[in-house]
Amino acid sequence: MLDSDAVKIAGLKSLIEAASRIRIVVHTHPDGDALGSGTALERYLRETWGKDALLMLPDPAPDTLSFLRPEGVAMAASLDPQKAGEELSGADLIMVLDLNRLQRTECLEGPLTASPAKKVLIDHHLDPDRNAFDLVFSCTEVSSTCELLYFIIKELEGGSLDRIPAGSLYALMTGMTTDTNNFANSVFPATLQMAGELLAAGVDRDDILRNLYDSDREERLRAFADILSRKLVILPCGLAYIVLTKEEMDAYSLKEGETEGLVNFPLRVEKVKLSVFLREQDGVFRASVRSKKGWSANAFATLFFHGGGHLQAAGGKLLWPGDIAERGDAAPYIEKAAARFMQK
Repeated sequence: MLDSDAVKIAGLKSLIEAASRIRIVVHTHPDGDALGSGTALERYLRETWGKDALLMLPDPAPDTLSFLRPEGVAMAASLDPQKAGEELSGADLIMVLDLNRLQRTECLEGPLTASPAKKVLIDHHLDPDRNAFDLVFSCTEVSSTCELLYFIIKELEGGSLDRIPAGSLYALMTGMTTDTNNFANSVFPATLQMAGELLAAGVDRDDILRNLYDSDREERLRAFADILSRKLVILPCGLAYIVLTKEEMDAYSLKEGETEGLVNFPLRVEKVKLSVFLREQDGVFRASVRSKKGWSANAFATLFFHGGGHLQAAGGKLLWPGDIAERGDAAPYIEKAAARFMQK
C-alpha cells in the first residue's frame, strides 16, 4: 500500500549509508506538507544518521509555517541561485519530496537535472516522472507526503520510533494535519494509525493546532470575511470561484501563505461541488482547486490550469498573456471552463 517494500527500503538505506552530502528539495511555494516532510527528513538524517543534510526550498517558506523551523529558515534558492546550484552539484544524494515532476521545483529544475547525484523521490501525487529518479516511493492512497515519509522512516528504523528525533515527528504530524485540512479530507486508515502513534510518542498536537489555526493576525481574519462577502462567485452549475489580483492582495495586507485554506470555504455550501481560487503572483495567477467526492479537482486543474495533483485537491496556474489576454479575463475564463467541465 505504501510502495515501500523491503527491497526499496534496503535500497534507500544503502544510498543513505553511502552518501556524505544529502540535499533535500521540495516544490515551489512550499506548503505545510512540503516544509513538514523536508524538515522532518533533514532532522532525521542529521540527528539519527549524522549526515550533512540540508533542506533546499525553491523560494522562501511563508511566515505562517516558521514555527516548524525555530532554529532558522531553510535555504531558499531564489535568494541565491548560484549557491543553490553549487549545493546540488556537490551533493552525492538528492531526496525530492512532495512533487511528481522536477518542473515543480521551478528555479531548481536545471541544477537538479544536471546533478550527477543519485536521486530519490518520495511523493503522493498522481503520475510521478519515474525516469527522473533512481528510486521512487510513490503512493496516492495516503493523506500526504508526510504520511508516506513517516512509514518509510519507521521501516528504516525497524518499526521503532525510538531513534527518530522529536522534531521530525512534530513536523510529520504538522504536514499531515495541513494536507488533510485537520482530518477533513484525504484521511485513510493509515493516516489515523500514524496520528495515534505520534500522539503516543508524545507529539504535542495542541501546540500544532495553536500554531496552525489559532495564531492568525487580525488582518487575515478580516480579509477572509471581506473576500468571502465581496469576491466569492457561486455559479448555478455548482462551481465557486474567487479571483484576487496583486493589488487586492496588497490592499488586504495578506502575506505569503495567508490565503492557505481560503479555497476550502466555498465547499461548505451544499450546492458547491468544485471550488477555484486564483491569486496573482509573479505575473501569473496561481490556481488552487478543491472538489467534493464525485468531482475531480485534478482533472479540472489539468485541463484548464497547466496543473494537477490529487483527485480532490490540485493546483496550477493561469497565464497572461497566454491563456487569457489580460488579467480581467480570469473570471470569464473560469466561467467558460465551468460550463464545459461541469456538464460532463
